Amino acid sequence: MKFVIAPDSFKNCMTAAQAAGAIRRGVERVFPDAEFVMVPMADGGEGTVRSLVDATGGELRAADVIDPLGRPAVAEYGMLGDGATAVIEMAAASGIHFVDETTRNPLVTTTYGTGQLIVRALDDGARTIILGVGGSATNDGGAGMAEALGVRFLDADGEPIARGGGALDRLATIDMGGIDPRIAETRILIACDVTNPLVGPTGASAVFGPQKGATPEMVEVLDRNLAHYADVIEAQLGIAVAHTPGAGGAGGLGAGLLAFTHSTMRSGVTIVADTVRLAERSAGTDYCFTGEGGIDFQTQYGKTPMGVARAVREGAPDAVVVAFAGYVGEGIDQLYDLGIDAVFGIVPGATTLERALADGEANLERAAENTARLIRLSHRG
Repeated sequence: MKFVIAPDSFKNCMTAAQAAGAIRRGVERVFPDAEFVMVPMADGGEGTVRSLVDATGGELRAADVIDPLGRPAVAEYGMLGDGATAVIEMAAASGIHFVDETTRNPLVTTTYGTGQLIVRALDDGARTIILGVGGSATNDGGAGMAEALGVRFLDADGEPIARGGGALDRLATIDMGGIDPRIAETRILIACDVTNPLVGPTGASAVFGPQKGATPEMVEVLDRNLAHYADVIEAQLGIAVAHTPGAGGAGGLGAGLLAFTHSTMRSGVTIVADTVRLAERSAGTDYCFTGEGGIDFQTQYGKTPMGVARAVREGAPDAVVVAFAGYVGEGIDQLYDLGIDAVFGIVPGATTLERALADGEANLERAAENTARLIRLSHRG
């Protein structure tokens, strides 16, 4: 019997690799001679670097960067087992966790640190970069990221404009002469599951700006500035980014990547599944066990368990897909027609959140064992 074990992390409880290990231990008690394919997963958000490093035998590395407010920081990124692919979470350098209620200000925050991580990955020999966008503190359209790569953003007097979305209205000229030449030879896969454009009522500023500290007045300024930025990009580079789906991800970082690098935007879980060759490795699978911290009707929209189910079914159309979750919400019946055969909560009874998190691995191991026992019963006779 063959099992593919491909969970996401359980937030604040287990990494994807730890969750996979717990599931395997539970199943092995019932099927000690089974074949196990271990594939820690992620959907392009938090935990993607760790999952891909674990899944490919790569390594975590650290780089000195500046945070969204220009302060020195250290950010982790991953080099995968092939030695030629890097994985970066933009939040590691430019995330919302770097600011608080008193310091968050999308008029001044910058993605420069994310650009520094890209340069560091190039220094390591990466020529493919998987870049997860999300959880940002920024609204600068990726201008800071591009500046770190060598692009110069100049005002009408030929002077560099200040960093942050609040200064983009002063942009007159984009000087590409100093961009790192390695960018031309590098493929960047943008792991992005939002479809918001850069500007407008569903754009980066209007939808995501308030959670980054933008007042209604600031949202108007930021949206107007990004529209001007997009106009300059289109006029001088011939690339239209204002209304491209996904360009508004991470405060417009998606737009900056599309404008200044060779980038392709795709679903995060699809990128991860392709990178770890999940469909190929699932050939001949009888059962797939996946899961993450919470599962509900939203799981169908680009979350890891659904992406895993689709990839596994490519390699093994008749495989049974079981998902585990610390929290099971409303609408899970919608998942049953889309590739997930069963969903099981792992918490055994009423408890505190603190206890549920502390016992997470043990609870997941027990749930996997009990599910395996049901599988064994179904094969009797």
